[in-house]
Amino acid sequence: MGGEMARTPGRCKPARSCYAAPMTIRLTRREALAGMMLASAAPAAALQRRELEVPFVPTPHTLVQKMLDLARLEAGDYLIDLGCGDGRIAVAAAQRGARALGVDLDPLRVQEAFAAARQAGLAGQVSFRRQDLFATPLHEADVLALYLLPAINLRLRPQLLTELRPGARVVSHAFDMGDWVADAEETHDGRRIFMWVVPEVAGGSWAVTHPDGRQQALELEQRFQMVSGTLSGGGVSQTVTGRLSGALLNLASDNGTMRMSAVVEGPAMHSSDFGARWRATRLE
Repeated sequence: MGGEMARTPGRCKPARSCYAAPMTIRLTRREALAGMMLASAAPAAALQRRELEVPFVPTPHTLVQKMLDLARLEAGDYLIDLGCGDGRIAVAAAQRGARALGVDLDPLRVQEAFAAARQAGLAGQVSFRRQDLFATPLHEADVLALYLLPAINLRLRPQLLTELRPGARVVSHAFDMGDWVADAEETHDGRRIFMWVVPEVAGGSWAVTHPDGRQQALELEQRFQMVSGTLSGGGVSQTVTGRLSGALLNLASDNGTMRMSAVVEGPAMHSSDFGARWRATRLE
């Protein structure tokens, strides 16, 4: 795992009380997602009572590459590895042209990570901090790498959804995010890796306007990246379901007669199909 409780599981020395209490999150519109996640995760008090220990178990180098592939890491991306251990994920990301930050509480692991970056000639492209993962700002990351424990993943979920921008990717070795279903999953040599795309907030009431002036009402409920609801207008109401990938929303009616593809941008939504230039505004 990683290098701390805030390390990726499998990379940290056994340590007692190796993480601090989670930071207070100031929520925006994403509070709907965060609140939903907190409700479905284990009670915070119970998690705080548990003294978790994470052993140092490094991710195999070949699997590191598969994780970066699954996360669609590109040159110029910024990767943060929470629980970086000996820094192998961050260094591998830098070797692909990305900027990278590794975070770990174990000073020995951080020293090893710095040494690995210097040996690879990447000291200027990757950095490491001895820091609690829950106190690490995440908002600039394009990719977040994890190898933690199931309970820690659950505690992180609200922070991931409120701090990471829509479209950012989260990749995890071995452990999932509970009922936040992964957008992609692979198994290599018996080891599972998961990837999620942080969704925009599409749930709520929308007023849809078509190019010909026709109006419709769109009511959506959202659970993580999945949405469902109704589209109504002109005396007709249709049940719709769909899925978000970052800010891109794809909807279809249950009877198969209607499909919509849109980009969600906070209080506005517009068609991503240039042949159907409808737009929508969120109703407060």
